[in-house]
Amino acid sequence: MDNETLLDMAADLGYELAVSGAETFRVEESVSRVLAAYGLQAEVFAIPNLMIVSLIQPDGHNLTRVRRIGGHDNDLDAVEKYNALSRVLCSRKPEPSEAQEMLARVKAEYLLEYPVSVQHLGAFVGGAGFSLFFGGGLTDCLCAGACGVVISLVQKFLTKRRVNSFFQTISAAFFMALLAYGMGALGLTHNPDAVTIGALMLLVPGLLFTNAMRDIIYGDTNSGVNRIVQVFLIGVAIALGTATAWQFASRFWGTPQSTPAIDYSIFARCVFAFISCCGFAVLFNIHGPGMLLCALGGALSWGVYLLVLETGSTDLMAYFWSGLFSSVYSEIMARIRKYPAISYLVVSIFPMIPGAGVYQAMSYALQRDMDAFAKTGLHTAAIAGILAVGILLGSTVFRMYSDRHAKRR
Repeated sequence: MDNETLLDMAADLGYELAVSGAETFRVEESVSRVLAAYGLQAEVFAIPNLMIVSLIQPDGHNLTRVRRIGGHDNDLDAVEKYNALSRVLCSRKPEPSEAQEMLARVKAEYLLEYPVSVQHLGAFVGGAGFSLFFGGGLTDCLCAGACGVVISLVQKFLTKRRVNSFFQTISAAFFMALLAYGMGALGLTHNPDAVTIGALMLLVPGLLFTNAMRDIIYGDTNSGVNRIVQVFLIGVAIALGTATAWQFASRFWGTPQSTPAIDYSIFARCVFAFISCCGFAVLFNIHGPGMLLCALGGALSWGVYLLVLETGSTDLMAYFWSGLFSSVYSEIMARIRKYPAISYLVVSIFPMIPGAGVYQAMSYALQRDMDAFAKTGLHTAAIAGILAVGILLGSTVFRMYSDRHAKRR
């Protein structure tokens, strides 16, 4: 057997999974299982920016491949396709050269990608839906959709010029918020806060946050901490961009003023969550029935949050049960449809991610109300933490069940 070709193919498969947005454990596990299916023992080490695969041959000699991993995408269709290919390789065990051709064929022919116009539409729908979700009206919804398109345009423009994600986020947040405050000054929107928060959700690093939690679950602490730091830096970039826009708007048009948020019914907010998650499914390149199932998970998870609140529980307990439900729903869908759970989890938790808390904390800081800033900031961090605990618990229980089931078999 051509072990060098097989090792190259397995390393390339792991690399493609990593750059598409797969969790660290999935990258390592996929490479290890493919090589084990051919009767080869391998050691795989992956962190967000590097992967090392070392193959121990029957004659005792080692072969090693190193892959430097650059930027990470949000292409969950690619994660699904490469994950499915790893299953096929494990079951069929084709010749190494044929396996390499299969990998090249998946990359060249089978990966789906929405046209740029549809991606902009997804940004419009995501921003508009979340504007309604956070209490905006119809005009606020349309303005938030326009701001979402601005974010999409700025990010694509800067991506082509290889600008790093930190400055991409600052720039996109600045131009989006400046447009929202400008439309408020012109009277096109009466609630620029709802417009800004709705569009701001497009910049929230949901996939990074989800992958960080799942890496920690599976013992990949280095990768999990690495991703958590990236989440923190992106949060800082969002705050800097919107804060700068607020300062500009205050100087030229006066302090932005917003009307009170509209108190929609539980059913209406769940519908708004579903619409928003459909837009995010497009942005994460999810296709077919999976898009609707992901969006349904987001609506149901938010419904769980609202129902727990109705029982008199605190909002933190509501976030915990909502995160737990989202995790369980994702694991069940993954097993039914034979797709990675991350595809469902990353979209279904978006309605619970405290984007509004980040924006409100920034607003209090600009108004120099440090007590409110500290209180809101700590509460936002607590929401993120308790949401992570719910996700961790659900995924851990399913992981234990899967391991026990595998041992029985």
